[in-house]
Amino acid sequence: MLEGVRMAVGTEILTWYEGQWHRGNAPIIGAADHAAWLGSQVFDGARQFEGVRPDLDLHSARIIRSAQAMGMIPPVDAATVQGLLEEGCAMMPEDAALYLRPMMWARDSTPGIIDLVPESTGFAICIEALPMPEPGSFSLTVSPYCRPRPDMAMTEAKAASLYANNARIMAEARARGFSNALSLDVHGHVAETASTNVFMVRDGVVFTPVPNGMFLAGITRARVIGLLRADGVEVVETSLTLADFDTAEEVFVTGNIAKVMPVARYQDRVYGATPMGQRARELYWDFALSRPQRKAALQRRN
Repeated sequence: MLEGVRMAVGTEILTWYEGQWHRGNAPIIGAADHAAWLGSQVFDGARQFEGVRPDLDLHSARIIRSAQAMGMIPPVDAATVQGLLEEGCAMMPEDAALYLRPMMWARDSTPGIIDLVPESTGFAICIEALPMPEPGSFSLTVSPYCRPRPDMAMTEAKAASLYANNARIMAEARARGFSNALSLDVHGHVAETASTNVFMVRDGVVFTPVPNGMFLAGITRARVIGLLRADGVEVVETSLTLADFDTAEEVFVTGNIAKVMPVARYQDRVYGATPMGQRARELYWDFALSRPQRKAALQRRN
């Protein structure tokens, strides 16, 4: 096992690379790799919390699709990705809150330099200890930066190259005292935040931006939509403007880091209560901690 000297997100890291598990932030990309200077990397994110790993199969499948969208030939299949993620989690404390990140990237360039060699795809997994954020203080503002159209960027993939824009959305929001920010698409409709999908509530109905190719419609987003509808809540996917959010009775977000997070403050408006966000969070936790999920977790441990 190798000991890393730098931490990326969490305080404890486990890395799989070239057939071995390493303790710490193991080096995986060379200086001349295509990804190092031209950004040809994709990744996915999943979670372990309270002994379960919801929708791990879907996250494992999505990184394969992302790599293919980028023009890479994945060196492993989705089942292998999932198996390795489960293997790595078994090496960490069973009750640990973990962030699970499989990654693929291109190593070689073609003679034209800019485009990648599909067969040169590298693969690694990074598992980091990362606590689940608690609700209570999450706030949103509006970003001055837009999301690109599909003809402007590779929006169909969970591509690392897209996150430079996401990072400046987040940084600008935090500089103004907010946790995150709504970003618009090029047509002026709300897309998502820098790191989550977003929902708003009006008259008991939940609304969320309809997928239009300008944001990643997440796995947790889809799961929450299904859970709310099964619980009798009307969920409408449609084009939304800032005016809609200005009149919303409540806002909540979904994503891998926190799964479901009610928004406590939007712009200057403080929400005294977030019943739908709390309901969505409870439904998600009930799903994640359900008997089949726990049984699967125990089987993986044994």
